[in-house]
Amino acid sequence: MPARPACLFAFALSAALLGVLLPATAAQAADRAVQGGRLDWGIKSSFQSYVTGPIAKGGFKLKSGAATVGGSLFRFHSAAGSYDPDSGEFSASFSGGVTFQGHQRPDGTNELDMTISRPTVKISGGRGTLYVDVSSRAKGSGAVTNQSQVAFASLGLGGIDMKGGGTPIALSGVPATLTAQGAQAFAGYYAAGAQLDAVSLSADVKAPAAGPAQPAASPSAQPSTSAETPQTAGAFSDAAVDWGVRRTFREYVTGSIGQGKWTLAEGAQDGGALFRFPRGKGTYDGQKGTLDAAFAGSVRFTGAHLDLALGKVGVRVENGKGVLTADVTTGSVALPAVALVEFDAKGLKTEGGLATLTEAPATLTEGGSRAFNSMYKAGTEMDPVSLAVALDATAKLPALPDLGSTDAPAPAPSAPAPAPAPAARAAEPSNTGLYAALAVALLVLVGGAAFPVVRKRRAAAADAAPADGPAPTDAQ
Repeated sequence: MPARPACLFAFALSAALLGVLLPATAAQAADRAVQGGRLDWGIKSSFQSYVTGPIAKGGFKLKSGAATVGGSLFRFHSAAGSYDPDSGEFSASFSGGVTFQGHQRPDGTNELDMTISRPTVKISGGRGTLYVDVSSRAKGSGAVTNQSQVAFASLGLGGIDMKGGGTPIALSGVPATLTAQGAQAFAGYYAAGAQLDAVSLSADVKAPAAGPAQPAASPSAQPSTSAETPQTAGAFSDAAVDWGVRRTFREYVTGSIGQGKWTLAEGAQDGGALFRFPRGKGTYDGQKGTLDAAFAGSVRFTGAHLDLALGKVGVRVENGKGVLTADVTTGSVALPAVALVEFDAKGLKTEGGLATLTEAPATLTEGGSRAFNSMYKAGTEMDPVSLAVALDATAKLPALPDLGSTDAPAPAPSAPAPAPAPAARAAEPSNTGLYAALAVALLVLVGGAAFPVVRKRRAAAADAAPADGPAPTDAQ
């Protein structure tokens, strides 16, 4: 029986190899962090039309950095979660929200008042669910409810294989169906099973650590990078002001009429739904609630019959009121230090080394109206203003919305034309497959059975923009 020792040796060698390789495999199979990305979803386009139409006579407001994209999509940002490439389990929560309001009452309140925020996508075992935070006023009774992470919609994954994905993980045009919990949270406007707008997302996945983390050096061994406390009374280390100008103006610029774009310069940053003007310098008095600051950065809007630039942005706050100014250039006309908008600054507060004002309502001034060539009247609601002032060198300004990789696939079109079945980004090669192949090859050499590894990818016909159900009835 000369073959028996060889077989025993081969199986012993196989076991030894697997014993060496499996720890590395297990380390790589650990969940990887999801950090950065976007989710584009219109919720339900017929509901949008109803809210903004002649019956409800309402509209929607964006919050927490959410933006609009395409014809009727809302863009949520800053994905955070986890992904296991071996099991395909995926979980990502996105920031931002949208408030729908309509049927205004004589007292100024709205009978229709619903906010949907913080969408979270969870995929496991071939099933997907979309969770959201919902605050809504029930149709008819008017009772207000606030619910966190409601299982709002089931996602039609159509057999997508989530295993072995690289970065970013991208899904496009995934059908969404309202659940029973979602119907209840939707204030009774739609029944369970109603088709919602399709969901598209892109999320960056951080690569696993190359090795064990090195212990950090003790504070005494690290060179000090702390700046000295500013000597000028009231001076601060850094500051930024975030302002999107006006959502409909941005949509006009990039739409079919404006056919234009915007260009940032001198350090200004694009946060999707807002522009950040950084490197603020000036003075701040927390006790008096006063701020006088000048910021870097500029933005220029160009398009058909449009050339408008805003630069040298400044902010002044006093007695609970704020004014945002900017140098304005329209064509060849330069207007210095124009007071563009006034905003409510009563919410300006100091916590630790950071003073902040978040999404303060803002209205256009007379000078702002002239700067926009009377496109909007004085008193028009503009995008809210947010401020952050670092009072010492250790304070960190709030991060901008993280939209993830710039090369992520574009969202599914909002037009009713059918789109391809939802598809995941092609998987990257995995070392796990290599190890399995080595083990199988070794067994084949000693006469063992071969175990082919087969990746199954099934395509499912799905409409990226499902036909909308009946529009909500009038909530009188």
